[in-house]
Amino acid sequence: MPRSARLRQLQGWLFALPALLFVAVFVLVPLGQPIAMSLTDIKLLGGSKFIGFDNYFRIWSDLGFWRALRFTAEYTLILTPILMGLGFALALLTVENTPLKRLTRTIVFLPVVIGLSSSSLLWFWLLDEQVGLFNKLLIDLHVIREPIVWFVTPNLAFSAVVISITWKVVGFGVVLFVSGIQAINPDILEAAVMDGASYWSRVRLILLPLTRRVILLTTPVSAIGSMLAFDQFYIMTSGGPRGQTFTAVYWIYQNSFVLFKLGYGAALSIVLTLIILVFSTLQISLTARSEPQ
Repeated sequence: MPRSARLRQLQGWLFALPALLFVAVFVLVPLGQPIAMSLTDIKLLGGSKFIGFDNYFRIWSDLGFWRALRFTAEYTLILTPILMGLGFALALLTVENTPLKRLTRTIVFLPVVIGLSSSSLLWFWLLDEQVGLFNKLLIDLHVIREPIVWFVTPNLAFSAVVISITWKVVGFGVVLFVSGIQAINPDILEAAVMDGASYWSRVRLILLPLTRRVILLTTPVSAIGSMLAFDQFYIMTSGGPRGQTFTAVYWIYQNSFVLFKLGYGAALSIVLTLIILVFSTLQISLTARSEPQ
């Protein structure tokens, strides 16, 4: 190789060196630490011994983890369509750039900037059976006669979390859907109107297909966020009642920082990461196949 070519190659590596160091220090090392921890029986209070893949073998018989994983999947499958459907519907209602609809979009988006822990705590008190505003409003409107105790039964606790997260997150999807709809050439919609297409026909045959990329973007983002749910259940339900609202991340936290089994918690984290990685890979593959050639 000529000396000038080797010099250019060296210069290229020198330019890339800061980025490579950043990736190594902040990505590879943090990723390698839980992998190494998962092969030991390290405890939070000290002491560790190399045990190989025993933690991973133990996961297969951990009924609590699989129950938490199933609950997480149910939560994801229920919440994601709600966020997508409601987000698209609100985008249709507020897509025009009138002052009132811009204000409405802003109000809908405001909860997105609130921290998840803060919003969960807010909804915990709003739904409280004694001092909560939500129950009082329903009683004043004669919808219910007695306050609803939201966090005593699994279904009501689950519904309370879904309501709070929908309020918190739906504005993000609304903004993305509005951007996607506004990017559509208005001549297409005008031509459809001139051809006599009804409003719902335009939504079904024009708006939905032409916002496909936005849907393909928001769906995995929403699904992965649901699969990593922790704060809302930790604050609002504490895994109850009777441990029936434990998510996968909550179970990892429980084993790592309550039962002090950091090695086992690291193994659970690796397994959950692989599950999400497989899901993301499938989503990317489906997205690539759906793109027009």
